[in-house]
Amino acid sequence: MKSFLMFATVCMVSLTACAQNTKSPVTETSGTSAGGATIYIRYNAPSVRGRTIGKDLEPMPGKVWRTGADSATAFEINKDVKIGGKVLKAGRYALFTIADGDNWTIIFNNDVHKWGAFSYKESEDVIRVNVTATKAASFAEKFKITVGKAGKVDLLWGDSDVSFKVD
Repeated sequence: MKSFLMFATVCMVSLTACAQNTKSPVTETSGTSAGGATIYIRYNAPSVRGRTIGKDLEPMPGKVWRTGADSATAFEINKDVKIGGKVLKAGRYALFTIADGDNWTIIFNNDVHKWGAFSYKESEDVIRVNVTATKAASFAEKFKITVGKAGKVDLLWGDSDVSFKVD
């Protein structure tokens, strides 16, 4: 019995250590739009770790990206909102992006249960919004999404700051 308890304890400590050592940890952020909608985003945050974004690391130019790592990024709102002048109904969506230099396409897709973008289907898109990336104030080693005042969402990755407004 003692050896079983010792084995179980070692296994639990090992699993806990591995879980805390995740390379792309689950991260959550939230905020409020100017119209009072609650914005909740859940994503896995990859790190650059010496790799080159667009060559060794997503997003690849012109390809759909899950906007994070592992599972597709979840974007949830509790009220109908407008993004880039387009209506997005209250609900939960997968957030995908396509980077093409400084031109980015923000995609809200109905299929929230994706792992990555491997089975992404454009036919499941609800809205697409085109935005222009700007140079970030500082290099983002770890991918980060923020929701600022009045619903401004920033995607910070490497030297890029890609933002869109949730009205």
